[in-house]
Amino acid sequence: MNNQVFIYDTTLRDGTQMEGISLSLQDKLSIAQRLDDFGVHYIEGGWPGSNPKDAEFFDAVREMEFKNAKIAAFGSTRRRGMAVEDDPNMQTLVAAGTPVVTLYGKSWDLHVRDVIRADPEENLDMIKDSCAFMKANGKEVVYDAEHFFDGYKANPEYALLTLQAAVSGGADVLVLCDTNGGSLPWEIAEIMRTVADTFDVAVGIHTHNDGGCGVANSLAAIDAGAVHVQGTINGYGERVGNANLCSIIPDAQLKMGRSLVDEQSLSALKDLAHYVAEIANLPHDTHAPFVGDSAFSHKGGTHVAAMRRNPESYQHILPELVGNVQRSVVSELSGRGNILDKAAEYGIDVDNEAAVNVLMQIKQLESEGFAFEAAEASMTLLIQRMNPDYTPPFKLLDFNSWINVRNDVGMSSTATVHIEIDGEDVLTAAQGNGPVNALSMALRKALFTRYPHLEAIHLADYKVRILDGENGTEARTRVLIDFIDQSSDQRWTTVGASTNIIKASWLALADSYEFALLNGN
Repeated sequence: MNNQVFIYDTTLRDGTQMEGISLSLQDKLSIAQRLDDFGVHYIEGGWPGSNPKDAEFFDAVREMEFKNAKIAAFGSTRRRGMAVEDDPNMQTLVAAGTPVVTLYGKSWDLHVRDVIRADPEENLDMIKDSCAFMKANGKEVVYDAEHFFDGYKANPEYALLTLQAAVSGGADVLVLCDTNGGSLPWEIAEIMRTVADTFDVAVGIHTHNDGGCGVANSLAAIDAGAVHVQGTINGYGERVGNANLCSIIPDAQLKMGRSLVDEQSLSALKDLAHYVAEIANLPHDTHAPFVGDSAFSHKGGTHVAAMRRNPESYQHILPELVGNVQRSVVSELSGRGNILDKAAEYGIDVDNEAAVNVLMQIKQLESEGFAFEAAEASMTLLIQRMNPDYTPPFKLLDFNSWINVRNDVGMSSTATVHIEIDGEDVLTAAQGNGPVNALSMALRKALFTRYPHLEAIHLADYKVRILDGENGTEARTRVLIDFIDQSSDQRWTTVGASTNIIKASWLALADSYEFALLNGN
């Protein structure tokens, strides 16, 4: 058996049909280059006749060099009632200048009858003529049999005739599409096996995730004979998305023994997923299989204890294979091992007794509203403070924060902060657009007298959650603060909790600056 499976990425075309995604021309070119570096075999750039941006993409991409990937232009078969050579869509696809053209055609008689309103025989001619025209123009032809599985279930004889028309026209690959995303893995496998046994041409799979089976359906198709798999990075796509290549690739390669990319490329999978998410300006799914930040995180104490004895005990693969890392999360569900793991991650020397003491402190604080799994910087400080020789970089003596209301100028806030640095009292005041902002500004001003390099540290996000809203204005409040060091792009999160939102904010603010000073920022 030939173990090679070719990756066809359609992030730049099908992926951009997802709500919330809008890629610029430069975005598309940057992603294409990164996909090529990763080792993708085909990159579908778009439909050159559908919009100016896609036309510009094909003009620009011709000036780029690709070492692994072939660029594909996407479009439909010729129009009903028109000679193939006269069809503007056919001419535009040829003019795109790509080595590969992907044509989609109708395989479901419902679509032939109700959507394009063609005679069944004419639809077969449309498919055959279009494939033959592209072959005559020197193109590698990928034929996407749209709605194939629904079409096969409704009328298997006609669905197979559409594939035969593509083969007669010279198609190099027959891709069976689960366009509505509603098929199940055993249906996919049975139909794919039938097609693979019927035609002496490479077959591929293109699935959507509407039934939650996009990845499973793709893997079932590969097991049944598909040697070409289509999908998108992070599963981006219309409705609920396309099959996610970030799951298909490692599953097919590591668990099914297929060859898709080399080991070095596979170890860059997480970086690729995050890169595309960043370019698309979308938050990356932290719980995504293989590539999410939480994909190999362990929270339960018994799990972490087992992992410390054998990393295979609670992981299905080694995270390094896909460029990820194993993490321990600390919370009230943790055990001593979680603390020891986290201390080792930050290079902190902690013995068993200290680890138990930290764990008990965390459990108590979390019962009061703190959440350390979301605020590793605060948790790290708890560990560091267990060292009997620990000296904090500053100590709070007192602070005040109040709101100023003036009818003529509106509302502002003022805060004073009184801290001790190396035995010296420092008292500062500052104004802000709110009491927390004023408090942050006053603390920054106080610390800058001794630590001017903190100028690069900035608050990036501020989140408040009411934990027991039934208590009204006396409710306990949790504050999470994200900080960033703009000189290094390092980010960290701290937490505070109290029935007083100002106190909760102070606890998180103070931890953020203490963490920055103790960890090289």
